[in-house]
Amino acid sequence: MKDHGRSTRKRTGGRLRPMKKRKKHQIGRQPTETQVGEQKFKTIDSRGNTRKIRAVAADAASVSVDGEVVRSEIRDVVENAANPNYVRRNIITKGAVIETGEGRARVTSRPGQDGQVNAVLLDE
Repeated sequence: MKDHGRSTRKRTGGRLRPMKKRKKHQIGRQPTETQVGEQKFKTIDSRGNTRKIRAVAADAASVSVDGEVVRSEIRDVVENAANPNYVRRNIITKGAVIETGEGRARVTSRPGQDGQVNAVLLDE
């Protein structure tokens, strides 16, 4: 369980004693690892009166080509700086390089948070 509250250490490295226990809003969730496949979404209640739509799987991306946005199919994950294992498992995250119908593109959105895959075409 990850706590997103105050750090347990001071700047000097000394220990900070907890002032209070963690609250519900400080606890994070498991990341949604968006895979290449038939489109599948998951709706999650977030803080306040809002919802997040998470992409569990995606088969298409909005690729920016010379200022125009083209909808293109995702064929494969070529490179992922976040985790080398994500390439083998075909997981899309922000910064991943994907193979599309237009060519190779770098993902600029966060599919696990936004529910959509936006990408910019790479010069090859």
